[in-house]
Amino acid sequence: MLMAHPAVLKDLIAQYETLSLLGAEESTPEARQRLADVSYTLCVATGTRDVDMALIAARHRLSGARPEDDSLLQASGA
Repeated sequence: MLMAHPAVLKDLIAQYETLSLLGAEESTPEARQRLADVSYTLCVATGTRDVDMALIAARHRLSGARPEDDSLLQASGA
């Protein structure tokens, strides 16, 4: 799978969070479309189909974890 550059992921997350905080879902058609576009781009960039999963995947990649590292998904403590 093609991996998005961390700077791109960071920017997409920031755009999504800003649009969500500003209430784009309940705003103008242009704001709703921009939120939809950013959501779609996040999904494509992370290889997911759901924006919530896309955000998790993007944040996981930004955390410095290697793509094959699932340590953030495992229960802590042994």
